Amino acid sequence: MSGWNIEISDRGSDADSSELKDALNEYNFATTGFRDGRDLSCYLRDEGRLIAGIDGFTWGGYARIDVLWVDEAFRQQGLGHALLAAAEAEARRRGCQTIVLDTHSFQAPDLYPTLGYEKIGETQETPAGHTQVMFQKRLQD
Repeated sequence: MSGWNIEISDRGSDADSSELKDALNEYNFATTGFRDGRDLSCYLRDEGRLIAGIDGFTWGGYARIDVLWVDEAFRQQGLGHALLAAAEAEARRRGCQTIVLDTHSFQAPDLYPTLGYEKIGETQETPAGHTQVMFQKRLQD
């Protein structure tokens, strides 16, 4: 496509990112008819310091977890499990049939099958030397 001056930057502004997401969401809503998209988030703090959180969304009968993180000092205490269980419960309450997420090979790929998630895919060299693993779990029959 000649004539386009495309500049790549390290990071767009929050306003640019929001406008881009809004445009895509409007297309998705208009195409699918599902206008029920909502954030699905929880941030846990200790005296103002973030110690754990989960961030994702629900839309069109499914939930997606984009980020699940627990501070190293609070790991292995069930906090990640509790956050995920709370997100699953809220997704069910919102009528979601399934939930999806992904993790890298150096993060927690062994955790999710123990919680009822099925591995549905894997990418290679994402990042270099590692894989990215996709999981899905049915929430309702």
